[in-house]
Amino acid sequence: MAGIATPGMATDLSDYHGPGDLPPTQNQALREALRTTLCDAQLCELVAADRLSVALVIDRPGEQPQLAMFNGHNMVYAASLPKIAILLGAMVAAERGELVLSPELTDDLNRMIRSSCNPCATRALAAVGRERLLEILQEPRFAFYDSDRAGGLWVGKDYAPSPAYHRDPIKNLSHAATPYQVARLYYRLEKGSLLESRYEILMKDMLDRPAMAHKFVAGLAPQVGVIAMRKSGSWEIHHSDSVLVRGEGYNYIAVALVADEQGEAILQSLIQQLDQLARDFVSP
Repeated sequence: MAGIATPGMATDLSDYHGPGDLPPTQNQALREALRTTLCDAQLCELVAADRLSVALVIDRPGEQPQLAMFNGHNMVYAASLPKIAILLGAMVAAERGELVLSPELTDDLNRMIRSSCNPCATRALAAVGRERLLEILQEPRFAFYDSDRAGGLWVGKDYAPSPAYHRDPIKNLSHAATPYQVARLYYRLEKGSLLESRYEILMKDMLDRPAMAHKFVAGLAPQVGVIAMRKSGSWEIHHSDSVLVRGEGYNYIAVALVADEQGEAILQSLIQQLDQLARDFVSP
C-alpha cells in the first residue's frame, strides 16, 4: 500500500535472540495488515517522516511469535519510557548482590513505573549507578543497546533539571528507545528468560496496574483486565507507550513512539486499532 516506504536500514539482529527471546524476523502478512491499519488511520505520513515508530508482537501458545514493525529500529527520544531500563538495572544489580532492594528503593521503583515519578527515577538510577546501568544494557546477556547496530534503550540523564551525563553514541539522545528493543524486554520478561524468577515477578508486578489512565490505558479501557504490563512517556511533542495485553489464547505486545502535538490522542486511538488487528489476526 502506498504511503509507507520499505525501511532502507537493513539491521542484522539475527544473533540477538536465543530461547525465550524475540526473533527479529517480521511476519509479512502481519506487517501488511499493520501497514493497512496505519494508513487507514491516516498515520502513513507520520511513519514516512520518521515521526511514528510502531512494533506489534502477537504470541500464541505453541507457536513462534509474530512480529511486525514500522521504524522498529528507529531510536528516538522516549521521555519516561526508558524508566523500564532503570527497573531492569535495579533487578539485575539485586540479582548479582550489588544492590539491596530496600523498602524505600522498592517504593521508588513502584512509583517510577506506575505513576512515572521523576524524583523516584533519579534516586533509583543513582542507586543502580548511572554508568553501571549503561554497562548492563550493553551486556551480551541483554543487548538492549548496541552502538554498532540500531541502538536501543538508553538512559543518559537524570529525570531532573540537570544536564545529560552520557548521551547515546548514535543519535546523541539522553532518554531513548526503539520499539523492537522495548518489545524484546517485554517478551523476555513474559517468557521468563530475562532474570531469576523472583526478580521477574517483581518487575511484572510493578509494570501491572498502571496509575496513569491515558494513551494506551485510556484506549484499552473497555477491555477490562487485559493490561498485564505498561510503561509510557511524554515530554513536549514526544509521546510513547508500551503494553503487554493478555487475550483469549494469545498475548500481544504493542509499542509506539510519536512526535506530534496530538501524540497522546494518536496513541489512544492507535491502541484500539492495534488491539482489533491482533484479535482479527488470531481469529480462525
